[in-house]
Amino acid sequence: MQIHIEGSRLPGRACGPGGDFAGYENIHVGVQRKDRPGELLGLLPGDAPSASWTLDCTATASASASADGVEISGPYVQDRLGGRFVYLSWGTVDENGLFSMFRRAKLMFADIGADTLEAAARSGHLTARLPLSDAKGQPLCARVRPPVIEWSAAAPA
Repeated sequence: MQIHIEGSRLPGRACGPGGDFAGYENIHVGVQRKDRPGELLGLLPGDAPSASWTLDCTATASASASADGVEISGPYVQDRLGGRFVYLSWGTVDENGLFSMFRRAKLMFADIGADTLEAAARSGHLTARLPLSDAKGQPLCARVRPPVIEWSAAAPA
């Protein structure tokens, strides 16, 4: 199965301080590899017109799976107490290309409807569509739940 993540409304390459956000320059986002915060797939600048990532994974029917009988695993699927999910990591990139993370968005599989997850396992495609900035225009973070994120069993557009 492939997980397709389609992001829109990126926050920009620079975001000033506000609330609990310190403000950062040269902002980038990518998908974090399982248990390796420093390894990112598809690092993109925060001012990109859109973002998309495709993650190869495995969907297995399982009576013990926490997400409605389908267990998803793969190199970019995190597996912690509370379920399986994908991290979108936000950070800055310095003049030497070093990425320093400052926040993450968590795309939880437990938030996917059972019908959608089962259809995705059959079709081989699970697509997430979401804005990548929050209501304040800052990089989206924390657990991202519907209706902010829309999950479907369709192949990407």
